[in-house]
Amino acid sequence: MHRVLLRRLEGGHVEARDRTDDGAPAGVARLGPGELAGYVAERERAGVRWVWDDTTRWYPALLASGVRVERCTDLRLGHAVLRRSPFLDRALLTGPDTPGWDALAPAEPGDAALFPLTDPADALDPGAEEDRQRAAVAASPQRGRLALLLAAESSGALAAAEMTATGLPWRADVHERLLTELLGPRPAPGLRPRELERLAGEVRAELAAPDLNPDSPAEVLRALQAAGLAVADTRSWTLERIDHPAVPPLLEYKRLARLLSANGWAWLDTWARDGRFRPTFLPGGVVTGRWASSGGGALSVPTLVRPAAVADEGRRLVVADVAQLEPRVLAGMSGDTAMAEAARAADLYEGMVAGGAVATRAEAKLGILGAMYGGTRGESGRMLPRLARRYPRAISLVEEAARAGERGEVVSTLLGRGSPPPTGAWAQRPLDLGEAPEETGPRADRDRDRRAWGRFTRNFVVQGTGAEWALCWLADLRNRLWRLGEGPLEQRPHLVFFLHDEVVVDTPEELAGAVVEEVHRSAGVAGRLLFGTFGVDFPLDVAVVRSWADAG
Repeated sequence: MHRVLLRRLEGGHVEARDRTDDGAPAGVARLGPGELAGYVAERERAGVRWVWDDTTRWYPALLASGVRVERCTDLRLGHAVLRRSPFLDRALLTGPDTPGWDALAPAEPGDAALFPLTDPADALDPGAEEDRQRAAVAASPQRGRLALLLAAESSGALAAAEMTATGLPWRADVHERLLTELLGPRPAPGLRPRELERLAGEVRAELAAPDLNPDSPAEVLRALQAAGLAVADTRSWTLERIDHPAVPPLLEYKRLARLLSANGWAWLDTWARDGRFRPTFLPGGVVTGRWASSGGGALSVPTLVRPAAVADEGRRLVVADVAQLEPRVLAGMSGDTAMAEAARAADLYEGMVAGGAVATRAEAKLGILGAMYGGTRGESGRMLPRLARRYPRAISLVEEAARAGERGEVVSTLLGRGSPPPTGAWAQRPLDLGEAPEETGPRADRDRDRRAWGRFTRNFVVQGTGAEWALCWLADLRNRLWRLGEGPLEQRPHLVFFLHDEVVVDTPEELAGAVVEEVHRSAGVAGRLLFGTFGVDFPLDVAVVRSWADAG
């Protein structure tokens, strides 16, 4: 497949340079202002991989011109992955502009103008950076894994830009009605909604604190303690253990105040425009490879407001999420056949019970989550020896990752994303296994920090590999959806939301069944890409709905 390197020139011009497999130029086109979209659309017909500094700097303007890209190489994302990967010699990535690539951030969302007047990316050489990345990957003994990770990361960047461009269907009138039902009519600026004011009055009366501001945790804590309640904080899980008439209205106040702050009328005015919610997704925005978002709280849309996500007339939303992704990924990456057998059940935890590992589903869930997240004490710790006997390879993998983290070492995901190096005084001192533990003092503090970092690396390898599976699922599904329909992107089935292990597809109603089939096929492809012929099942919960809330 042809690779075409795009580079910005002065005056809004663009250089498009065809490159051979060894990186040599194979033809150059100089495009004037306004010519890029037509050029890209024409070259897409024959199949091409676009190489550019950063998808956020190129793709939104192409989408605004009605041009969809199938494949790209995102050098910014690739650079971030490779600079931390233990799978390669990072010295091969070093060049005169490496500090600029290290510091390059995604472009801020704005209008669809092609290039800003000043951009730090303009000082970088994308051709040299691509050569360095390709050389570093080619020299790696894990070149296949790294190549898959870079391709999936770049495809995710395309999907993210498309989801922002098309937006998630959002009915402002439904959202407004939900807020009114829960909070009362929209208040004047600076005033609380009616329901919050009512609850605040109940809390004040029950605590005999007429001037209490329920939005102030410090004031609430003092009022609770003055009422004779032995509480150290005002967190919901702390309050739920207290039997006092002030607690129910206080918990309800906190719940509704959170809704008002995160998804109230201000959110509606800012983010629900022209019948769409258009958040900015940030692929690779978290160190594990999970996505982040910029503005709008896209990755934490509460169920309370999901009824407002309603498909347009004649269309449906296909909502799919994978059950127990991370335990299944742990089975696959460790090659643990007994755990893979449990994963063949629709409910992995029930599969563990059926396999005789533990007696109840609750024990299975508690034990596996403890193993992955470092809950190795208490009840989850009690389950760990039993799980280690039944699933030795899976438990050994996370235990070894924890010990590596405690030694200050870098761990990696299956495809080669490296964990950040630890910081702090403990990381500067080698671990002495012969030292007796101390309960207090500087060494005790270092030991606690060391163990905390081990809990992070324990989870990093699993959560990061889960993010890789989800990214491969998303990348494969994106192109399958395009092939289902005809016309512009927004008329075809297309992705409108992605949250770690869940996707939402907006589709013409008559193609919903075909979309469901492709969602399942893509999950199978993702499993084979990461784990080959090792049999790990990734069952999906899939619903075809008019409103996102109806997916359950």
